[in-house]
Amino acid sequence: MTANYTAQRVSVFQESVIREMTRLCGQYGGINLAQGFPDFDPPQELLEAAQRALGDGYNQYAITWGAPELRQALSEKLERYSGLRYDPDRHLTVTCGATEAMMATMLALVNPGEEVVVFEPFYENYGPDAALSGARLRYVTLDLSRPDFPYDPRELERAFSRSTKAIVVNTPHNPTGKVFSRAELEHIADLCRHYDALAVTDEVYEHIVYDGAQHVSLASLPGMAERTITISSMSKTYSVTGWRVGWAAVANDAVAQAIRKAHDFLTVGAAAPLQQAAVVALRFPDSYYRQMAQSYQRKRDLLLGALRELGFRPTVPRGAYYIMADFTGLSQEDDTAFALRLVREVGVATVPGSSFFHHPSLGRRYVRFAYPKREQTLEEAARRLARLGADR
Repeated sequence: MTANYTAQRVSVFQESVIREMTRLCGQYGGINLAQGFPDFDPPQELLEAAQRALGDGYNQYAITWGAPELRQALSEKLERYSGLRYDPDRHLTVTCGATEAMMATMLALVNPGEEVVVFEPFYENYGPDAALSGARLRYVTLDLSRPDFPYDPRELERAFSRSTKAIVVNTPHNPTGKVFSRAELEHIADLCRHYDALAVTDEVYEHIVYDGAQHVSLASLPGMAERTITISSMSKTYSVTGWRVGWAAVANDAVAQAIRKAHDFLTVGAAAPLQQAAVVALRFPDSYYRQMAQSYQRKRDLLLGALRELGFRPTVPRGAYYIMADFTGLSQEDDTAFALRLVREVGVATVPGSSFFHHPSLGRRYVRFAYPKREQTLEEAARRLARLGADR
């Protein structure tokens, strides 16, 4: 065949670098510190709830925008932790993970050519989301050389204009682990109100915070519940990344209805038995979230110590479960070559830093490590990485 059958919208981005590294990890028998999924089981109560749901007949379609019991439990949890009141029948849409929630939101709300502001480095899906929806991205840089990875307020102000439809805010942030402060979120909210723009928040790591950091939902600020689409999922908080149960919440009937329409024709609905099981998780006590965050902080500190000892210069996340590490003290290779050598020769998979930037040169000094793993897994990864020092 000589004709080009490929649509232009998919020709401007490549397949996921993160998932490519996972495939290479399997090929070379490596330890996967590339993709952010646990190598341990979710809570036993959650597994038992899923088994019960299968046996109790929840094996056919749920309501397109989510099982009523799940939307009710979600409404209660959002009010408990963010002080936000959403009508479960009008304002909540259950999706096939946060990934689909973000795509449905972009397709439902952004017209081709309208601008969407994102902070970089950014989670790699945001670029393809823009391409598929026709959005034009405007980038604002987070400073990886400073604690808390601040942005320049003037740069953000210049990124907004009358063409701005929305801003995407990922907090806690992947890949840096930045937790946006209340002051930063108030600045963003001021700009959204001034330019009549929407905010789309990716809050999948909302309960994974350290060192006294506090997660603040942008929707909880004055006047923002009606113009903020809050996206989250079961994946990270409850260690079920394969379940693909997420949601979008917005206290605006017209916006919520638009998202529901896009979602309906993208995936129809998330898996019915897993939605029923999710009800149990959303009602876990506060102690569950405290213990989970403490566990991830121990894993973070273990990996940070190992990386520093080996000659990396890692950034210190205050949330999520990733570390961006400067490797220039170990190699003069670019990030892709270094990451490929790590997985092929050392047996540890990471993600090249350039995949998180629209200008790849900004990430050439970094690789990203994911640490939602057992401590013995991280210790074995450190032993393998020690080979780098032995080879110098």
